[in-house]
Amino acid sequence: MRKQIILPLILATLSSLVALNTSAAQIFITNYPSEASAKVFVTKYQSEANCIVYETQYSSDNDPGVWFYTKYKSNARAVIYYTQYKSEADLIVYFTKYKSDARCRY
Repeated sequence: MRKQIILPLILATLSSLVALNTSAAQIFITNYPSEASAKVFVTKYQSEANCIVYETQYSSDNDPGVWFYTKYKSNARAVIYYTQYKSEADLIVYFTKYKSDARCRY
């Protein structure tokens, strides 16, 4: 029940960051699950994913589902922890090679 409520909130937060800032979602990766705003599992299958993510090198990219990794937690809009287990993930992502495929499903 808890994940059913949290998942839409996480997806809305990550996707709205792009719309509000007109730049890519600034993501910081942590090694500690306790400081993460979302636990993320990376899937090999696009059909399993809640978000199809495109990694960019430019913080100015402003499309939904585009993530820019920042080196500093203070610059990030979202702090994520990559988990090895799908069952403990709040968000399941698939990384695409094409920016035009990036999006989040609700």
